Amino acid sequence: MELIFDKGKPGRTGSTLPEFDVPKSTNIPKDLRRKSSLSMPEVSELEAVRHFSLLSRKNMGVDTNFYPLGSCTMKYNPKFHEKIASHPGFANVHPLLPQLRRGGALTQGALAVIYETERMLSDLLGFSQFTMQPLAGAHGELTGIMLIAAYHKARKDTQRKVMLIPDAAHGTNPASAAMAGFTTVTVPTDKDGNVNLELLRNSLNPSIAGIMLTCPNTLGLYDPNVKEICRLVKEAGGLTYCDGANLNAIIGRLRPGDLGFDVMHSNLHKTFSTPHGAGGPGSGPVGVAEKLVPYLPVSRVTKRADGTYTLEYHHSESIGYIAPFYGNFGVILKAYAYLLTLGKKGLVKISENAVLNANYIRTKLSSHYDLPYERFCTHECVFSASRQLKNGVHALDIAKALIDKGIHPPTIYFPLIVNEAIMIEPTETESKEQMDVFIEAMIEIAELAEKNPDEVKKCPVTTPVSRLDETTAARKPVVACMG
Repeated sequence: MELIFDKGKPGRTGSTLPEFDVPKSTNIPKDLRRKSSLSMPEVSELEAVRHFSLLSRKNMGVDTNFYPLGSCTMKYNPKFHEKIASHPGFANVHPLLPQLRRGGALTQGALAVIYETERMLSDLLGFSQFTMQPLAGAHGELTGIMLIAAYHKARKDTQRKVMLIPDAAHGTNPASAAMAGFTTVTVPTDKDGNVNLELLRNSLNPSIAGIMLTCPNTLGLYDPNVKEICRLVKEAGGLTYCDGANLNAIIGRLRPGDLGFDVMHSNLHKTFSTPHGAGGPGSGPVGVAEKLVPYLPVSRVTKRADGTYTLEYHHSESIGYIAPFYGNFGVILKAYAYLLTLGKKGLVKISENAVLNANYIRTKLSSHYDLPYERFCTHECVFSASRQLKNGVHALDIAKALIDKGIHPPTIYFPLIVNEAIMIEPTETESKEQMDVFIEAMIEIAELAEKNPDEVKKCPVTTPVSRLDETTAARKPVVACMG
């Protein structure tokens, strides 16, 4: 595809701009003056439209390609929910408009959405209340751990400075714990992919503030000892945090609050409608057991006896504000529509199909790629490319080869405890026919890695830009700019 600078002819234009009306005598500061003449492509409107339309087709997205990216749960987002989120009655509401009916009817619908979503999540996940403010999963993690810190501080339990984190936990957990003022201690995984209970028991002491447990873990495995883990930590005086990044696997089938968790964040952008590729938008509401309710952030949406909604700001033990206004409203709105569309029975089907699809792929590919833990998985399956590495083919090479087959690569090199990890999450929205295409592609790549590994290491060869020297690009980036 040609660069837009290589198109057009001198003097050709697709727009008419107003006359330059800044007097020549105007004293423009030197630091604001252009250092050189600006070279812009001279193209017609039609050439510009065609260029950017063609460019957009070269993007990979869930609307155009299979996207089994485990770390972001790139499942299809119903367009109906996008339409609801763009409704003028929601999209044009400003959070500083009055709250109550007298002059404030414009905000009542938005406040109702936040309140009702919070109540649905509380019921669905087994917690007393949720805060809808956190703007992403990691932000929800930080909020949850800040709540644990506030709880111990209120009890004058100041010696509790250690947060336990299994090595199969979500990757941002240690950073969230550190930002909240804790030091972290890693709890290793046992031979079956579960938390090592013996080593966990050995780690428990009066300095333990709690544990951050991803449920299911990043290996795509459900730990059958989760209730026992919660019991042990609580007996030691700690609190239990559930990382809800993998909620797709269990949604509607069990409530984390019933397992013994005190606090949990849920990624609305993963489980409830909005794909989270390219870093946004996100929403990570946090649910808490009754004993943590006093510490929830302000403001809080409440429902009055007369049926109106308002915001409460005065809670003396609150950790305060953690975000501007009341959360990422557009994502909350899509999640609200998603929950109402599916209902409780539909949510159970999400987890059933997500788990079924992942195990279908696990079974079909287990004879071609190594499985570090040979057991029934949940919503994602984690393979290792160790077998292919014997021929010099890395997980990165396999990911690049998938691009040539029109498939977005899955997550690679995570979780860290699996050598040459390939994490595949098909999600519940993909059909068997599409998964069969992916499975065949993975088998073909495995066979090519054995017969002609150098060909795999050249991929991708069908893209506008082929294999880059990523190490050099990272260490010596070439940054070009105009102006």
